[in-house]
Amino acid sequence: MDRLGEPVVRGRWVAALGAGLVLAALVLAATSLQLGTSNANTIAKEGDAKTGLLALERSGIGSGVLVPAEVLVGGSSTAPAHVAQELAAVSGVHGAVAPALPTWRRPGAAVVDEFPTPDASTAAGRDTLERVQATAHAAGPEVRVGGIGAQNKDFIEAVYGNFPLMIALIALITFVLLARAFRSLLLPLKAVILNVISVGAAWGVLDLVWQAGHGSSLIWGVPATGSITSWIPLMVFAFLFGLSMDYEVFILSRMREEYDATGSTDTAVVRGIGRTGRLVTSAALILFLAFVSLASGPETEIKVLATGLAAGILLDATVIRALLVPAVVSLFGRWNWWLPTMPARLLRVAPSPAPRLAAEAEGSS
Repeated sequence: MDRLGEPVVRGRWVAALGAGLVLAALVLAATSLQLGTSNANTIAKEGDAKTGLLALERSGIGSGVLVPAEVLVGGSSTAPAHVAQELAAVSGVHGAVAPALPTWRRPGAAVVDEFPTPDASTAAGRDTLERVQATAHAAGPEVRVGGIGAQNKDFIEAVYGNFPLMIALIALITFVLLARAFRSLLLPLKAVILNVISVGAAWGVLDLVWQAGHGSSLIWGVPATGSITSWIPLMVFAFLFGLSMDYEVFILSRMREEYDATGSTDTAVVRGIGRTGRLVTSAALILFLAFVSLASGPETEIKVLATGLAAGILLDATVIRALLVPAVVSLFGRWNWWLPTMPARLLRVAPSPAPRLAAEAEGSS
């Protein structure tokens, strides 16, 4: 692996720029990720289920009726029939019913079923749900919209509404722990940023391969899902962030040892990659193949999850750990190892002095 580390150090700008462009493209794709439910077409691929789905779409009824919204009408001030009439007039709704059977009604409560035309995974389906909720709430003070679509919407708002705060908290704790382990301020900051980028790149792969369908149809015969099941990006983040940080700590710890022994950042990078690269690559390859095999399962959601994990591991072990990490560490030279006195006291470790300008020749060579 020394043969890999040496050319990366020599061509640090090219390696950093090339890896950065690849990751930037994938992270940009992740910005259009839509959370929701799987498109009905990804579930019904053949047989009677597919035939029935096509019949619904051709008739104009739409596949959205497969997942109706269940509206609870409480109290006695609002008539269920009136709520059904209001919902049936909403754009994107095929119809609504308020059965008078005892199984649909209880004293002070009744259920109204609303049947949307567009699939819930599409933008039109999500817009229809917004209009249905607004209409239902306006129909009476005790009218509430339930069903899979509404539950999924509430789940997304509850979980991902606080997602930036959760990432910030995890990043802060990780930064403190790594600053103490590496006796550096720059290395833990870089590690946290690259780990977040790694997860974002994996999300970008999910968007391109599954949501947009650039690969899912060719590889698995599954059309574009239109959105990604809401729990999958969360699971991809939880798994990849921890695994990527393990790889990062393993590699950078070795680099720190080599720098303490030689005082040369470039030597530390080359030897650190050379003595940890094979192990990290082998471990990543084993996991990658495991998730590739998982993607052969029949469930579409499992295929999507396995794709995100496999792509994230592959990108992390190649583009990030083999190219971007050594290139960036080499570019920053001795500033990688700087830990001022005050933070060192707070972390209860020995400080690492600021680099001498004269010693920076290695970083610009």
